[in-house]
Amino acid sequence: MTFVVSDSCIKCKHTDCVEVCPVDCFYEGPNFLVIHPDECIDCALCEPECPVDAIFSEDELPENEMEFLEINAELCEVWPNITEKKDPLDDAEDWEEVTGKIDHLER
Repeated sequence: MTFVVSDSCIKCKHTDCVEVCPVDCFYEGPNFLVIHPDECIDCALCEPECPVDAIFSEDELPENEMEFLEINAELCEVWPNITEKKDPLDDAEDWEEVTGKIDHLER
């Protein structure tokens, strides 16, 4: 099983989760992070670190966000690996409460 980064991360990209990952399975895009499903060891350390609750266990992913399973698997193959915490996006606070941000995902 894997953990999945979902809609809430888009345009926020907090990286608190990256810092605690023991297997460095996070990958970074312009305004979103993804988890490589084949590298994730299901340790659950990342989930409580996300300040916007964007990380879910695969079996707890909300029904309306199931497309993020495929998005994480696809984008981890093309985006670079990230292993250290960085500052969130400049306007992250403006986007933290916004839902349905999929149209803002920059690939």
